[in-house]
Amino acid sequence: MSLKIVVLAKQVPDTRNVGKDAMTAEGTVNRAALPAIFNPEDLNALEQALRLKDQHKGSTVGVLTMGPPRAGEIIRQGLYRGADTGWLLTDRKFAGADTLATSYALATAIKKIGNVDIIIGGRQAIDGDTAQVGPQVAQKLGLNQVTYAEEILKVENGKATIRRHIDGGVETVEAPLPVVITVNGSAAPARPCNAKLVMKYKYASCHMERKGDEPWAEIYNERPYLTLNQWSVADVDGDDAQCGLSGSPTKVKTVQNIVFQAKESKTLTGSDEDMQSLIKELIEEKIIG
Repeated sequence: MSLKIVVLAKQVPDTRNVGKDAMTAEGTVNRAALPAIFNPEDLNALEQALRLKDQHKGSTVGVLTMGPPRAGEIIRQGLYRGADTGWLLTDRKFAGADTLATSYALATAIKKIGNVDIIIGGRQAIDGDTAQVGPQVAQKLGLNQVTYAEEILKVENGKATIRRHIDGGVETVEAPLPVVITVNGSAAPARPCNAKLVMKYKYASCHMERKGDEPWAEIYNERPYLTLNQWSVADVDGDDAQCGLSGSPTKVKTVQNIVFQAKESKTLTGSDEDMQSLIKELIEEKIIG
């Protein structure tokens, strides 16, 4: 059976490599100082989707993301690995969204895409760590959901068989289609980009990414597949009151400054004395132990 699969993906600041400029003086993430990357667990989800495409002839994989125009890079990264299409939700009305408003926007876009068999995304994004968006999308669409998935074992007879990670081990479950699946970082890593697909899609972009003076601008008329789908709130028939900041009940009451600044430094040798001194200091500062 052929499957229509949508991968939920997010462009996030790379918080895994935090430097001295990673935080602002107000204690918030300095997104301008950190490189933007494909959310790691969403890459695991993309790999599971592409494996299903390989197993089921005629299946398609599309990448759905929300963000500023530069988030189109996430769709390109999906195309480089074997995805067939993508949709970028970009609109100032989406700005400031918490998980509730984000899941609403994604759910309305999925309704517009229509007839989706499997919606798959990462368990959580590294810039939020809430793990709420996937389950909320399932709830808004009234679909079955399976969380903490490590592998989609098979899809047949209208059911997906999924191995999921639980405390103390794993379990195998079945879920009827359509289904929403969120994938753990312990799942198989994403395949590398395909060189031929990189060459095919390297100029793919949405309209808002283009400046208009690109030397290759004429190819967009010759190759329509290089124009990525770009949707606004109006395009997905969204309710302005449920999008962005206006649709976000989460309110920040206080911000705790956690600016990383080195006050002193130490140089240690590999001697037993230095190691013992380091361990003693870490225990006294309650960092370990």
